[in-house]
Amino acid sequence: MPLSKQTILITGAGGGLGSMAALALAEQGATLILLDKNIAKLEQVYDAIVDSKSPTPILYPFDLAGATEVQYHEMADAIEENFGQLNGILHSANEFNSFAPLSLHKTMAWGHTINVNLNAPFLLTQVLLPLLEKAEHASIVFTSDSHARKAKAYSGAYAVSKIALESYAKILADELEAANKIRVNTLIPGPVNSPLRKKAFPAENKEQLPEMTEISPAYLYLFSDKSIGVTGQVIDARTFNL
Repeated sequence: MPLSKQTILITGAGGGLGSMAALALAEQGATLILLDKNIAKLEQVYDAIVDSKSPTPILYPFDLAGATEVQYHEMADAIEENFGQLNGILHSANEFNSFAPLSLHKTMAWGHTINVNLNAPFLLTQVLLPLLEKAEHASIVFTSDSHARKAKAYSGAYAVSKIALESYAKILADELEAANKIRVNTLIPGPVNSPLRKKAFPAENKEQLPEMTEISPAYLYLFSDKSIGVTGQVIDARTFNL
């Protein structure tokens, strides 16, 4: 089991891609800390992992947008107390409202999208960096979007947050590269048959899209020893090859 000694935290673990990645990583032996504000969905993922005879995960109900900085630090303290260190973070939580012109973008929706997609990954990564540094090698994976990163009309706060997130990931990778311990990469899942895709493109024929499980090798690679030394990259799961 290539990930049997890995402890990995996943945000948005109750969502489509988050839950798929959780199952894939758990089946390779990883011990997972599953974060999501939706407790019912978290429990479904937990049950699926347990049923697969994989290591029993930890559930951590957490509202990324609503939590205070103190609560973020409390989470980090709890992880350190239970595990001592952390081997990886998968930022899979995503907030998408709708496509709309900037002139009509609601202020509250704008702020919430930026909080979930950009501010939360920044704060979570910052408070967990000391735990990642305790590991011999660690991996941080951010999730971007092939559509949003092109900054097309009507893509709004979602595109802005993803473009900024990629820049943040590159800056962080450059800052951590010299220590050669923590690698930082961005994964673009591409169009797959996911709940987010259905929400964004409801009229699209989803039967023509790849299933989410088809991109699981990219997740496994980014958290395995095979990706040690690979950092600051934007990896497209659709064209990914080992």
